[in-house]
Amino acid sequence: MKKRVLVTYNMLRPGYSELEEKYDVTFPPEGRESFTYGEVLSMIGEYDALQSMFNFKVDAPLMEAGRKLKIISNYAVGFDNIDVEAATRLKIQVTNTPHQVTEPTADQALGLLLAVSRRISELDRRLRIPGNVHVGLLENLGHSLYGSTLGIIGMGRIGQALARRCRACGMKIVYNNRNRLPSETETLYEARYMPLDELLSVSDVVSVNAPLTPETYHIISERELSLMKPTAILVNTARGPLVDENALIAALQKGTIGGAGLDVFENGDYPTEELLHFDNVVLNPHLGTQTVETRNEMAKQVSDNIINFFEGGKIYKVNNIG
Repeated sequence: MKKRVLVTYNMLRPGYSELEEKYDVTFPPEGRESFTYGEVLSMIGEYDALQSMFNFKVDAPLMEAGRKLKIISNYAVGFDNIDVEAATRLKIQVTNTPHQVTEPTADQALGLLLAVSRRISELDRRLRIPGNVHVGLLENLGHSLYGSTLGIIGMGRIGQALARRCRACGMKIVYNNRNRLPSETETLYEARYMPLDELLSVSDVVSVNAPLTPETYHIISERELSLMKPTAILVNTARGPLVDENALIAALQKGTIGGAGLDVFENGDYPTEELLHFDNVVLNPHLGTQTVETRNEMAKQVSDNIINFFEGGKIYKVNNIG
């Protein structure tokens, strides 16, 4: 009898082709975007594998209902939507997709950085309103990237991919990380390690690329924002709760920092309403991995994680189940 796999979201199908050949795969019905939590809870007892999305909560009650459940293959690099401790206790393997998100998310961070520093989005909006832009040699001034300093908080795969792009733009790289990188990696990116407070004070752009953990929650809040240059730009393409959104709004109102580019928000899919009214803020709806190519690559990886778990092969483990 074929293994049964439950997929919580109706994704592009090419990446699932091998999984569908090998196993009995259930997607939400045609015309439906996703299953609800309640639907998955009622169905999960009959499935061997769950392919969850980054926005789908997988908690202990759901896993306990999965009497046959052996693996949760999460469609994301992050896994804060899953109770990993409960999964480990129940001997359920959790996997993720760490590599496919790297390059597109770094592209998105660079795009936000450029959009804010050169006022691209702001002036595009204003040009569409007749008489709303005055053209002159000292009008509409932004800030150059070349020669400026980028501070990266979280120098993992995505942070390093961003460093590579920004070095090509002539930027200097400083970083803060839970563990300092090997000297050869620092040399590769011409990157200098700094304590967080020092990084915040010297950087022209601060990019948040850390995972969301209890230790990194609100890693950027009122005190940290007060340490930044009044011309500095904050970019967040990681997880919304890394930045205290109310503190950020207050800093923007006071002119404590120069602007922000946000791809993620603290309280879900949409920003706090006050953020919509700043010309020096660029907001995107979590576009970091939103390309056709990346979506299919991620689907292939979540499928491979399931296939290789059952048939033997490399999987990207989040937990160790013994």
